[in-house]
Amino acid sequence: MLFFISGFDTVSNETYSTTGGRVPRSGVSRPHFMRIMELTKERKHELSTFCNRVGINFKNLENLDQAFHHRSLTNEKKGVKNNERLEFLGDSVLGMVTASYLYTKLDNPEGDLAKIKSVVVSEKALAPVALSFGIDKLLLLGHGEEMTGGRTKPAILADCMEAIIGAYYLDSGYKAAERYVLSFIEPAVKDVCSNGVKDFKTQLQEKFQKKTKLCPKYELVSKTGPDHDQCFNVSVHLGDKVFGPVSGKSKKEAEQLAAKLALDKYEF
Repeated sequence: MLFFISGFDTVSNETYSTTGGRVPRSGVSRPHFMRIMELTKERKHELSTFCNRVGINFKNLENLDQAFHHRSLTNEKKGVKNNERLEFLGDSVLGMVTASYLYTKLDNPEGDLAKIKSVVVSEKALAPVALSFGIDKLLLLGHGEEMTGGRTKPAILADCMEAIIGAYYLDSGYKAAERYVLSFIEPAVKDVCSNGVKDFKTQLQEKFQKKTKLCPKYELVSKTGPDHDQCFNVSVHLGDKVFGPVSGKSKKEAEQLAAKLALDKYEF
């Protein structure tokens, strides 16, 4: 079921106009005639469960739901909003929170701070966090993207992470968005400071060998797509535990993402 909303809502709890009436709202200016997908009870339950899992509290779940709308969905459902504008906003909030945290907590020179920031906000860092949060299960994709493994593509997962940050900023303000971002950025920064800027496979091998004297084993589960746009799905085996599969544009990229997922999930 779809319906239209006309008017603007603003950041200062000013009023939102619909057909002459006025009701209180918060957020930033939005264009007239936004098309909104009304949420089913099942979808509301899924979104609420996600919020509880990651420690956030949306006032309006429709704001969160839009963050999961990949552009492939809106290409097939005309007029439905995708998450690209939210991603644009969330990218800036993520950068601001991370830069402020690094400036406050570390005495390193600017070059070091820039290097750390580039690592912890990168697609390679965000995509495994998205998987650990269960974001892949909530994405709304078009049929074509679904069939080519879009649900576990690093770029789509990282973009959705940023869109959620943008949506949360609009819904609940900077402080709430900051707390959410720091919940995964703070441990990522500590990890980089402890291990240096090492790739995830190296980190995983060092930690797993130290614990078990064994090496991680990577498995190419499947390969999909045409030759010019292939998607590699890889799992990593740590003894009898399996992490993945996760997808990448190359086997190397997919192995790195699988290693990051294992680093986040395995109890060393």
